[in-house]
Amino acid sequence: MTTATSILAQLKSKGSEKTRTIYARHGMPADRVYGVSVADLKVIAKTIKGQQALACELYASGIMDAMYLAGMVAHGSKMSNQQLQEWADGAAEMQMIAEYTVPWVTVESADASGLAVKWMRSKVERLAAAGWATYAGLVATRADTELDLKEIEKLLGTLVKEIDAAPNRVRYTMNGFVIAVGSYVKPLLAQAKKAAHQLGAVKVNMGDTACKVPLATECIEKVEALGRVGHKRKTIRC
Repeated sequence: MTTATSILAQLKSKGSEKTRTIYARHGMPADRVYGVSVADLKVIAKTIKGQQALACELYASGIMDAMYLAGMVAHGSKMSNQQLQEWADGAAEMQMIAEYTVPWVTVESADASGLAVKWMRSKVERLAAAGWATYAGLVATRADTELDLKEIEKLLGTLVKEIDAAPNRVRYTMNGFVIAVGSYVKPLLAQAKKAAHQLGAVKVNMGDTACKVPLATECIEKVEALGRVGHKRKTIRC
């Protein structure tokens, strides 16, 4: 029988110093990272697919690799708002978890937009970042008929006014939200392009990495040139 303990042992055995160093450069706490590659995590995820309780146990371990793996396995539709809030709270000091894992599961919740907006308003950087990333995932996966287009348009306006004063990682996910709206919500393409031009190049401290902040105008124009505006994704997991 597969247990959280056995999976954690497996993860620890697959960790590498090179990957730990990469994660550290992205702000992950060294004492909570084994250094398992995403490719290896995907292989393990296939072996525990559908095991919701196990995924929740892995997330509760506080080990970044296990938490990321949990997001690959768990399904947000089976999680309560309280559980999703606990996952968001548990992502402290881990931007990869707050901005990727938490949104992955939250977009599958019936109350995804409500949670996203609640987090966006938070003064806690990781929660606000998770909120914008979650709503970006929502517009990427839900049919336009299921979205509150008036709310999204209002968020674009709010974002333009508030981004300069927003915390570092929140600016990054706000920029991502504009790109997502322009790429996946055809009725709001013009509004997203206008917001993107108003933002220009968003400044974000990316730490000791080679990562760059995508230019929203270029990203949206690229999708538009390919004729893919409005083409939804099945999932935002990667």
